[in-house]
Amino acid sequence: MEALTGEVIVRSLGQVGGMVAFTLLGALALEVILYLVLGRLLKSRYTLPYMLLAPAAVGLALLVVYPIGYEVRLAFTNMSLRHFREYTLSLAQGIENLRWVFTEPVLKQAKFFPVLGRTVLWTAVNVVFHVLGGMALALLLNRPMRGRGLYRTLLVFPWAIPQVIAVLAWRGEFHYEYGFVNVMLQRLGLQPIQWYANPLWNFAAACITNIWLGIPFMMVIILGGLQSISREFYEAAEIDGASAWQQFRSITLPMLQPVLTPAVILGVIWTFNNFNVPFLINRNELETTDILVTALFRAAFEYNRYGFSAAFAMVSFLFLFAFAVVYIRVTGALKGVYE
Repeated sequence: MEALTGEVIVRSLGQVGGMVAFTLLGALALEVILYLVLGRLLKSRYTLPYMLLAPAAVGLALLVVYPIGYEVRLAFTNMSLRHFREYTLSLAQGIENLRWVFTEPVLKQAKFFPVLGRTVLWTAVNVVFHVLGGMALALLLNRPMRGRGLYRTLLVFPWAIPQVIAVLAWRGEFHYEYGFVNVMLQRLGLQPIQWYANPLWNFAAACITNIWLGIPFMMVIILGGLQSISREFYEAAEIDGASAWQQFRSITLPMLQPVLTPAVILGVIWTFNNFNVPFLINRNELETTDILVTALFRAAFEYNRYGFSAAFAMVSFLFLFAFAVVYIRVTGALKGVYE
């Protein structure tokens, strides 16, 4: 078994090394071609910028543009495990896939709109606690205090460790018999909770885990914004007799808006598409706990409905895109960028 494991590791490292070498040789060949064509043949003064941008452009095309284009194409097919090689590609099939997303179960029983409602609730609860918790910690750390650097390091720790490791650790803490949470509840004279069998408590366990993971990121972003606000504004407000709440409402929040807007948008997108936490915490695969991204995973890789899953993914993307556009226009926080 050890020899076999070592052989597999060596073969895997060889494949990775071959891919790295192929990528480096391809990038080198691309740079040489651009230099010869633009620099020597066309005598362009933009040779160096094009050479610097070309590898990134090719990487984006291969890793982002092509997969998105393939997914759009896949959404107009009936590809599945049964129709994997011989599938239908047509506009009518794409419309049918979209109709199925909204009318047929996206899981075994759960339909799209109940899962969407649960996803919106999941996103709202987590982002609200992320912003409120991050704001509270950032305000505390923005004051002069001893050991502030140590506190910042410790508070960033949940965000710094790999998310899968953190979620698996939390999953152990929600164990009915041996988990720390139920042990503490019993010591307080309360009944242990069925975190994995009860849909409500399973959803709450996922929220608790994700809130613990997400607050440090928001704290770092807000703390950076607070440190960019000049003390002169607060000194002027104190001279005018403004209270701490009035200073926070009239100075801190408006001047944090350019920082909060992209942070909230990123937080919403990441939470909406957070796969690790709800999937790993939902160890009993309760359909009443799944959100859109976990339902999409199950539709694609457990039920093998590839064309349907591609249409499902496009619908999820359109919901997030619409939210980002509406949020930016309502808040108006990015006017200084494009005006």
